[in-house]
Amino acid sequence: MTEAQKTFADQKRKTVETAEFTEDGRYKRKVRSFVLRTGRLSDFQKNMMNDHWADLGLDYQNAPFDFAAIYGNSNPVILEIGFGMGKSLVDMAEANPDKNYLGIEVHTPGVGACIAYAVEKGVKNLRVICHDATEILRDCVKDGELGGLQLFFPDPWHKAKHHKRRIVQPHFVEQVVQKLQPNGFIHMATDWENYAEQMLEVLSANENLVNTAEKDYIPRPDFRPLTKFEVRGHRLGHGVWDLYFKKK
Repeated sequence: MTEAQKTFADQKRKTVETAEFTEDGRYKRKVRSFVLRTGRLSDFQKNMMNDHWADLGLDYQNAPFDFAAIYGNSNPVILEIGFGMGKSLVDMAEANPDKNYLGIEVHTPGVGACIAYAVEKGVKNLRVICHDATEILRDCVKDGELGGLQLFFPDPWHKAKHHKRRIVQPHFVEQVVQKLQPNGFIHMATDWENYAEQMLEVLSANENLVNTAEKDYIPRPDFRPLTKFEVRGHRLGHGVWDLYFKKK
């Protein structure tokens, strides 16, 4: 397939996988919190991305997004990082028309599946991005603009030597807090107890956040849809830990 023959979706996959280099041409290795598992983008998912990106997709830009113009209203924007195949994110957007949802996912088949489900449900208050979340937060979101941040079942990087790759680190939480409105929330969930403990430690250490739980974790709230992954975990006896902090 030549460059001219590539569709938008094909180009998006290439963009996500592009290596980064320094000004003098050396490869620049970053410690990332995700692995580029592009998988096979089905023809259906590809068509959904190609046909509906103008309405449901956003591209990285080196300037803050104008959310009022993008969504056509001033409702609070809830950012979800790593939405997987997107079903729970679309369900939340459908159930909460008074909020705007922005999802970030680097797995292109998941992006295509999310767009397809959003089209099926007729959801209008959702936009998706296929890019590194830390760069989106840094360059595309104004300080004090987000109503909340959702991070559900991020990669646990369960080996101790890989814990530095976990997205929940003090610098990441500080970046998120900077982007939150006063009283904005951070909602995280994981089925790895060790990661839950790390999340609790990092969030509790930020002086601008308050834990809403009576004791460390909250019961799973009804407004967070159960995922197939989570239902399977329950059947296997896995625990799930939800954390809900608010900005002072």
